[in-house]
Amino acid sequence: MHLKNTRKEEKNHEYADYYAVCGYGDLLHLVCRLLLSFSMLAASITYFLLAAPDKLGQVFTVITGNMFANYTMLAAPLFIFMANVLNEGEVTDKLFSFCNGLLGRLKGGTAQVNVFISLIFSGMTGSAIADASGIGLMEIDQMKKEGYDAEFSCAITAASATVGPIFPPSIPMVIYAMLSGASIGKLFMGGMVPGVLLAILLMIYVAFISHKRNYPAGVVMSKREFLKATLQALPALFTVVILLGGIYSGICTPTEAGAVASAYALIISALIYKTLGWKKLWGIIKKSAANTATLALLCGTSMLFSYIISLEQVPRVVASLVMGITDNKYIFLFIVNIVFLLLGCVLDVSTIQLVFVPMVLPLVQAMGIDLVHFGVVICLNMMIGLSTPPFGMLLFIVSGLGKTKIKGVIREILPMVLIMIGLLFLVTYVPDIIMFIPNNFM
Repeated sequence: MHLKNTRKEEKNHEYADYYAVCGYGDLLHLVCRLLLSFSMLAASITYFLLAAPDKLGQVFTVITGNMFANYTMLAAPLFIFMANVLNEGEVTDKLFSFCNGLLGRLKGGTAQVNVFISLIFSGMTGSAIADASGIGLMEIDQMKKEGYDAEFSCAITAASATVGPIFPPSIPMVIYAMLSGASIGKLFMGGMVPGVLLAILLMIYVAFISHKRNYPAGVVMSKREFLKATLQALPALFTVVILLGGIYSGICTPTEAGAVASAYALIISALIYKTLGWKKLWGIIKKSAANTATLALLCGTSMLFSYIISLEQVPRVVASLVMGITDNKYIFLFIVNIVFLLLGCVLDVSTIQLVFVPMVLPLVQAMGIDLVHFGVVICLNMMIGLSTPPFGMLLFIVSGLGKTKIKGVIREILPMVLIMIGLLFLVTYVPDIIMFIPNNFM
């Protein structure tokens, strides 16, 4: 009995550490978004007061009009809520056990599981932050126990989390669809192949490093244990089927699929796994409301900022500048990738997407670049920024989870960042990788 209580106390202590670190990550993310939102709002109002006082009355209309008129944006809070339910409902535990049984016996098995579970979990949440925060502590602790370097454990957790917003569903793609008018369904389908390719490339790198450093194989389950883990994970895995199956079959829109999948996640957490009570649910609602509110504020103020940019004809100036350099779309895409990669080193993803993407969209259309292709490319580019020093949000989250110095994490993740950049330029210049599924199955 004493042993049982001790284990329970240890588990509670682990969860306390997890919530403390994740709370820090969420707070950092929240503060960054609020600071950016109020900065853009203050700058915009100052502009109207000084340069266009006759248009000051349009501030509220611009902020709210686009938001209320955009049905696509409803998908974002639904995906946020679903991610929080899956995290807080401990559904990730069941997924981890299943993936461990599937790949654990390989060399570097637990690191391989780290990448593979991100691919599965991404098909539920569409958020890199949710991925790293949700299963990050479990993955890092298990890898450290098995003898992996702490810095490598954190680095592969951060790198694999970038799969989330590439493989559907994807919150950044929802926002991009709002900004560009591109089909959200085609964007989701376009992200499938790059997402799988990224996971495969990271798994190949893990295999190479594991053999080089002699990392151990993971947990080897018996057939009976694996069958049990599979049966326990099936309800969670069915979330992916509901979400993606609903979208790609045409039964429902991405927004409707998000609503159905959210309700399903709630049901399995509360009734099947029995890990979600009223107290936890209330916490999830408050957290989701806070996340949604900051996202809505950020989107609204960015629309106002974009309106001012349009009034001042900044896109035309940018277009003239770029056209003065080149009118070749391949050179243009190269320049955009380099600029956005550099921006990702110092700026938050939200800033890049909501402030800078609208500036280049007119050029994208003028050069005849497919908006779906460009959307997937730019989303991949921005996700690389999450793991790129010095600002990369994922670096701070995983180093906190692993209680590791961020300098060591940066050193380990740099080869993975180079792999991701290689894939970025591959999908940039071979658009069929992205467009094959949207062009042939929609």
